[in-house]
Amino acid sequence: MAGFDKVVSSYEAAMEGLKDGDTIIAGGFGLCGIPEGLIKQIKKMNTKELTVVSNNCGVDDFGLGILLQDKQIKKVIASYVGENALFEQQLLNGEIDVELTPQGTLAEKMRAGGAGIPAFYTATGYGTPVAEGKDVKEFDGRPYILEESITGEFAIVKAWKADRYGNLVFRHTAMNFNPMAATAGKITVAEVEEIVEPGELEPSQIHTPGIYVNRVIKGNFEKRIERVTTRD
Repeated sequence: MAGFDKVVSSYEAAMEGLKDGDTIIAGGFGLCGIPEGLIKQIKKMNTKELTVVSNNCGVDDFGLGILLQDKQIKKVIASYVGENALFEQQLLNGEIDVELTPQGTLAEKMRAGGAGIPAFYTATGYGTPVAEGKDVKEFDGRPYILEESITGEFAIVKAWKADRYGNLVFRHTAMNFNPMAATAGKITVAEVEEIVEPGELEPSQIHTPGIYVNRVIKGNFEKRIERVTTRD
């Protein structure tokens, strides 16, 4: 990576610096919009004691789920367990620490972390186990709980297009958590379908400015569908 050019040519270079005990913030929703190759590289590196922040943890043999196979993950902060029997098994056996977080709160934790906001108040979760041990304040007669924001050593995201300066464009529902996640990493790595030259992206169409992105790699995506449904 030289100057403003953030493109790297290998997954090893893309994830260089990841170490045991790091926190990884991952974009994606189910199997939609996930950085498949970056996740496979983390598995290959066999990094341990990781904290993973994502909407869910993939499925048994794809996405973030492959990091559970060798017990690389110590803690997951997610909004639901999803279609992952191994995740459920490790949770019930006490082999992994899971912090279930309301989906909108999780998105705001990432966004706030990226914006330098250490915490925020939300009404979501008040009166439920989510609120246990958290500060409560009333605004206009309604109780709100204090939620801390999230940042990580790495953020890994999947985008449709990027230019060499790291400006990102997401596509349709594959956007999901990716824009928020991209802002919340000390090192943000984007795996993309297409890399174009600076100036080729319409400025008004850029979702994540390159100032947030440290590395860009062109990936080859399987784009597996989590639950295939077809007509009779």
